[in-house]
Amino acid sequence: MTSAAGTAPVSVVIPCYRCSTTIGRAVESILRQTLKPAEIILVDDASEDGTLAVLQQLAGLHHGWIRVLQLDMNHGAASARNAGWEAASQPYIAFLDSDDSWHPEKLRIQYEYMLGNPDVAISGHRCIWLRNGELQPDLPQTPAATKISAISLIFRNSFSTPSVMLKRNIPFRFPDKKRYGEDVSLWQQIAFSGLPVVRLEYPLAYVHKALYGDGGLSAQLWKMEKGELDNFIALYRSRKINGLLFVAATGFSLAKYIKRLVATNINRVLAALR
Repeated sequence: MTSAAGTAPVSVVIPCYRCSTTIGRAVESILRQTLKPAEIILVDDASEDGTLAVLQQLAGLHHGWIRVLQLDMNHGAASARNAGWEAASQPYIAFLDSDDSWHPEKLRIQYEYMLGNPDVAISGHRCIWLRNGELQPDLPQTPAATKISAISLIFRNSFSTPSVMLKRNIPFRFPDKKRYGEDVSLWQQIAFSGLPVVRLEYPLAYVHKALYGDGGLSAQLWKMEKGELDNFIALYRSRKINGLLFVAATGFSLAKYIKRLVATNINRVLAALR
C-alpha cells in the first residue's frame, strides 16, 4: 500500500520552536529516505524568532509536500504534535523533532513492519546519540521486534518520540500543554488500553546532543522528573495501576532522578576543571 510511486501513506509531524539552525538537518534526513512520506507537517509553536520564515522557505522549495502550521500561542511540543496530528491526511503518522534526524531506511523499514503487522498500533525503535563527525551505524541484518508491555513503560521509556510511528485513528493524543513526560504518557495510554506496542531493534533515529543534563541544567532534570511523577498520578487516578505499583514506580523514578542529578553535577565539575 503506497499513496504514490516511491512514497508511503505517512504524515511526518515535526514540532518547531526556535529551530531555524537545526530544522534543515531534520528535513534533509526525510528527503534522503529511500521510501518517502506522503507529506511533512511543520508546526511552528509561536517561535517569535526567524523560525517561521525558515519553515515557509522549506515549504516553498517543496510546494505541496511540506505544509506549515502556525500556532498563535506557545504550549510546547505536545500541543504542536497534536495540531499536526489533527491536520494529517495519511493513515500513519511518524514524529521527528526539529533537532534530530533519521537513517535513510527508517520509513521503509518501519512502515513495512506496520503494514505487515496491522494489529500493532504504535512502534518505535532505537535512538542513539550521534556526535559530530560520527557516521551512521550499520543496520543489523536480522533485527528483532520486541513487544513492550504496559507495566514496563512505567519503569522505562522504551523509545523516544523521533522513533515513533503510529496509526492516525487511535483514540489517544499527547496530554495537551504538558511539556515534560508527555511522550511516555501517550505510550502508556496506548499500552494500558490493550493495543499492541512494539520496539524494532534498529538504530534508525539520531539525537545530536546528550539526552540528560546537556548544559548541566539540574532544574531541567527536575522538570522532567516531575513530568514522569505526574504520569504515575494520572495512571493511579484512572485506576490503570494500583497503590503498590504506584509506590514502586515513584520510588524507582526518584532513584533514577538522583542518579542522573549526581552524574550531571559530577560532569559539570569535571568540565570546570579542564
